[in-house]
Amino acid sequence: MSQKYIKSQNKNSHNAKSYGKYYATAVYDNHFIGTEELADFIQQQASVKKSDIKAVLDELGAAMKHYFELGQKVKLDGIGIMKVGFSSIGVARIEDCTSATITTRRVLFQPETERVVVGQEKKPDGSVKQKYVNAITLLKDVVFEETHDNSMNAEPEGSETEGNGSGSGNGSSQNSENSGNSGNSGQSQQGGDSQNQSTGFALTISKTGTGSANVTINGNAVSSGSSLSEDDEVAISITPAEGQVPTATINGSEIELTEDGGVYTGSFAMPGQASTLIINTGEGEDDDYDPNA
Repeated sequence: MSQKYIKSQNKNSHNAKSYGKYYATAVYDNHFIGTEELADFIQQQASVKKSDIKAVLDELGAAMKHYFELGQKVKLDGIGIMKVGFSSIGVARIEDCTSATITTRRVLFQPETERVVVGQEKKPDGSVKQKYVNAITLLKDVVFEETHDNSMNAEPEGSETEGNGSGSGNGSSQNSENSGNSGNSGQSQQGGDSQNQSTGFALTISKTGTGSANVTINGNAVSSGSSLSEDDEVAISITPAEGQVPTATINGSEIELTEDGGVYTGSFAMPGQASTLIINTGEGEDDDYDPNA
């Protein structure tokens, strides 16, 4: 068993670095795995009745909702942490900042990661330093295999671009999004012209955490609400709070980030639809984000 991919060519002439290059693109079976099939699989791995497993899985959503309402993060060992996130409308007076100003609500997911050694680097003094990456636990040992099955559904997951993707300028404007039981931060909208594109899909950018983030396309800062073309390569550069690991998602799908000198970079191909980019710049596994810090 393996995750399937196809080879696709980037035909977006707006991006000179990526145009004409071939990238691996993830493909999926059109069938969704539901509770019944999960229970069936788990039964094969453990000495528990399928009906009992299914009953537990059916209650999982209710249990998570219960703890979300208490302002708790829910951690599933080996999978990751889930918590409530939301955006709110900015108001001029503190007394007007109530729950009624909360707009978009979502569940934020931070996958569990493991430090994986990828090599060694010999230093001038003769000592050896290990080089490592933070690998997502669930994906660490996933096998990838090319497929020619046309019945599978291709969904671009974003391709790597040359360079670190940080570009120039001051970064993007971002909607401030609260997490957990915080509730004091509102939407901030920064001026600036969005980049003109022939066919455009709006990109909404939300940010949580205490670090900083730049979002660029071809080295130019992307503002929240910018109109981008399908397959435009959007680059992210994140400097998190000290000791914390940032995360980023596009339409709920995790964006792979690479760390170098404390700066995390990643990229994704703009989907052919209005999309939401969520950046968590500096919230660690055991650290609660204080919007007033």
